[in-house]
Amino acid sequence: MKNLTIGKRIALSSLILLLMLVAVLALDISYGESHLPISTVARVVWVHISGTHHEAGSTAMMQDSIVWGIRVPRSVLALLVGAMLAMAGAALQGLLLNPLADPYTVGVSSGAALGAGIATVLGLDKLLGGFGVPPVAFVFAMGAMAIVYGLARSSGRVSVQSFLLAGIVIGSFLWSLLSLIIALSSGDPAEAQAKIIAWLMGSFSNGDGWQSAKIAAPFALFGFVGLWSFARDLNVYSMGEETAKHLGIEAEYLKIFIISICALVTAAAVSVSGIIGFIGLVVPHMCRKMFGPDHRVLIPASALGGAVLAVLADFASRAVMPPSGMPVGVVTAMLGAPFFLYLLRTNK
Repeated sequence: MKNLTIGKRIALSSLILLLMLVAVLALDISYGESHLPISTVARVVWVHISGTHHEAGSTAMMQDSIVWGIRVPRSVLALLVGAMLAMAGAALQGLLLNPLADPYTVGVSSGAALGAGIATVLGLDKLLGGFGVPPVAFVFAMGAMAIVYGLARSSGRVSVQSFLLAGIVIGSFLWSLLSLIIALSSGDPAEAQAKIIAWLMGSFSNGDGWQSAKIAAPFALFGFVGLWSFARDLNVYSMGEETAKHLGIEAEYLKIFIISICALVTAAAVSVSGIIGFIGLVVPHMCRKMFGPDHRVLIPASALGGAVLAVLADFASRAVMPPSGMPVGVVTAMLGAPFFLYLLRTNK
């Protein structure tokens, strides 16, 4: 693949990953307590996409409700969240020049967790049709990112080392605040704790149909366009900050844009699905091995690869513990933790 032009490499990698994505989507949507043939899934999806008339009968209506009302929005949400986390991971690894970097290193997950905890304790989870937690989690996530960025910025520039350290410290502090809020919560602390822990474990089954997917979609599109537009700059920056400056790259502006976009899409992903770890670490590394380090190829490949892994994790979570399934964050952690240790050993 190294001998191909950039356009052909993007097309080939996208084709391979798109075929994989279609396959895992069909598997994820068809599987469940009421197993449906892939042909039935395809028919229901085509009816809604094409705008044709529904088949009459109670069976057809029930299949439509299961496929389009429950399973498709869940799979689409998994697709969007996985894509956002993976492309953010690819960009951050290129910016921080560290294959162990992950979207959550910017402190976004801890900020979102604190926001979700506060919203749950205050009873905001009952507002907006049961959708009161994500907006609060998003605001706190972006606030945490702003604090980390402010701490890392000195004399008009951002040190990537300081940025990583600030993210770790602020993240730990916010996690401790969350524990304190749970302990001091009024009412039933056990119930509040159970709700918060369930959110922290991550899930694509929020019971709100298409609402979460519709919220996540604009952020995913904006994040992809924004990060891919800086792909060439990231390629130059990967040769070193000083080299990038000599070649005309405004390193500080690049840091601001990449960090802001990554924090934005990660906050959006966390606010609608909870904490889904390791996708942003595992997928970019695998895509870099398969398709090369050029960010013009790596970012779209990581987005598609992240979508594949997230949808596959959703399927695995329900296949292992039917019918409700284990938390998706547990599935990705079981995959990601050994992979992280492997990277840690091979990058000494």
